[in-house]
Amino acid sequence: MRHETTRNIMTRKNTKIKRLLYKELSYIIQGCCFEIRKEYGPGHKETVYTNLLKECLELKGLKVEKEKPIKIYSSKTSKIVGIYRPDLVVNDSILIEVKASKLTTKRDERQLYYYLKNSVYELGYLINFGSPKRVFIKRIIYTNDKKKFLK
Repeated sequence: MRHETTRNIMTRKNTKIKRLLYKELSYIIQGCCFEIRKEYGPGHKETVYTNLLKECLELKGLKVEKEKPIKIYSSKTSKIVGIYRPDLVVNDSILIEVKASKLTTKRDERQLYYYLKNSVYELGYLINFGSPKRVFIKRIIYTNDKKKFLK
């Protein structure tokens, strides 16, 4: 049985940490979500939560665009075939879809997945402030190396 040195283990862990997509931005986004949920609880409209999240992120020094049009490309021809408007785009890097319902559905997840799959963005968050017990946050990744229209 081979024993690894502490240094080898730390190097492996650091490599994993470095690969986490937008780690610092993700931490800030999640922190804002928890702050909002703690202060406002469930029961508000989606637009209220979207505006609160936008405000919180901007106060943290981030660039936030509301309903920024993103071009969607054909995987066969790489031509623009439509435009999506996610609730928020943070630092031109992360898409956010905000919900305010008791449950999120597979359809909600697929919506964000399709935004990522057919755009240049790689990371998105589905955030539901309306769930009864706590804020629901789902992180979805679709890296650009999988996107045919970018090749």
